[in-house]
Amino acid sequence: MALYPVIMAGGSGTRFWPLSRQARPKQFLPLASKLPLITDTAARLKGLASLKDTFIVCGPLHAKAAAKLVKGLPPKNLLVEPVARNTAPAIALATVQVAARDPQGILIVLPSDHHVADPAGFRKTLAEAARLAERGHIVTLGIQPHRPETGYGYIQLGEPLEGGGRQVKAFKEKPDLATAQGYVTSGEFLWNGGIFVFRADVMLEAFAQHMPEMKKGLAALSGAVGKRTFPAVLKKVFPKLPAVSIDYGVMEKASNIAVLPGDFGWSDVGSFAAIPEVRPADARGNVVSGDETVVVDCDGCVVLGDKRPLAVVGLTDVVVVDAGDAVLVVPKDKSQDVRKVVEALKARRRQKYL
Repeated sequence: MALYPVIMAGGSGTRFWPLSRQARPKQFLPLASKLPLITDTAARLKGLASLKDTFIVCGPLHAKAAAKLVKGLPPKNLLVEPVARNTAPAIALATVQVAARDPQGILIVLPSDHHVADPAGFRKTLAEAARLAERGHIVTLGIQPHRPETGYGYIQLGEPLEGGGRQVKAFKEKPDLATAQGYVTSGEFLWNGGIFVFRADVMLEAFAQHMPEMKKGLAALSGAVGKRTFPAVLKKVFPKLPAVSIDYGVMEKASNIAVLPGDFGWSDVGSFAAIPEVRPADARGNVVSGDETVVVDCDGCVVLGDKRPLAVVGLTDVVVVDAGDAVLVVPKDKSQDVRKVVEALKARRRQKYL
């Protein structure tokens, strides 16, 4: 059973402005450790799969940085999307590459910008998911919820499957707080971590059945894999593929979907408010970085300094970020709204800060 990790590195990470910029999105930032998130993502797969069988999918703006941060990745395994077309086309691009090499090869599709506190437990869960995928299931990992989270989608558990895992009864969109509390209390729901495991031939069949509008384009890409004409075919075909998520295009429609529960210290590091989940805090719950950063009489704050002195006094549950050329101050419970700053800067045409 050959495993082929696919690291999805096409996100923009606008909720981490001013640290994240167009050329340096969230996955290239050291938010959870001293290493960028994408570097940690590749490193935690060691012992499960090799770099020669690992792929990265990203856009042209980020290709050079991705290759630099995941040292040892074969150049041919860096798959560059000509344009962003959502997750279904990105996964299809990786699937045709693996299928050409190994039709029954098992892809492990991973976001590049998540954190895992227990890599060994994560690898064990992925190995179990691969065994399920080998039997013809399209597997998604469900994360055991620890709180009523409104920022994640949920997976409702169905009947147990032979060989492990559960059927998926339903996928649920991000809920309001009351609904999320009901989900967690019921014990029937898991967080949707956006991690998928499947055989290449099974996913190609799913695309043909549930997204027939992709059939012609995928056939063209499959026929060109390994040939000198592939870049030209990709440039012509890829922009015409439907800009649809894999969840909507396949996962919510297929009947052979399985969910495997996991609990390995997962976080999607979705905003600055999530930093205390992945970094140690002081006795008063503050996460502080920067040699010149001073925090006085604060509780539950995230204070990330640059090279110059940054002082924060008497605040509670506030995020303060100094990126050198820009400063952000926001209540932790409004940290999801940081993307609105990026929208405002775009409207003002402040390109140098984007």
